[in-house]
Amino acid sequence: MRFTVDEYVRWEDIDAAGIINYQAYLRFFALAEAELFRSCGLSYKELFDEVGIWLPRVHVECDFFDPVRLDELLVVEAYFGRIGHSSIHLNFEVKRKARPDLVVASGKYVLVAVAKGEFKPADVPPIVREKLARYVEIEAKPR
Repeated sequence: MRFTVDEYVRWEDIDAAGIINYQAYLRFFALAEAELFRSCGLSYKELFDEVGIWLPRVHVECDFFDPVRLDELLVVEAYFGRIGHSSIHLNFEVKRKARPDLVVASGKYVLVAVAKGEFKPADVPPIVREKLARYVEIEAKPR
């Protein structure tokens, strides 16, 4: 299952050519990520204060397929591709609300669980695995 969030392309998201700036996709991904975790019952405050882990990004990627313009409404789909021992792969697909059949961009984060206050990998806690499970779609292995 995928989590979705709708967001408009805003003035600060566009470049001089009038299309979305590549950096703006990170804002869209961050919005989808935060709301996805919240929908699983794991707001960042809960992850930090109650579960005791941080999830820094160790890898970020994005591919662009079709330019979008100011005030277009986009749908950001987010889902987990893999939950490893200490890593969580979070995938994104961005589509126009008016053209849900067309992917305009896709991306991926690799997050690593670390104990709060430390930056050494830690196991993803069982409660986190359990709460994220409904949004896991197994990634195809690269050839």
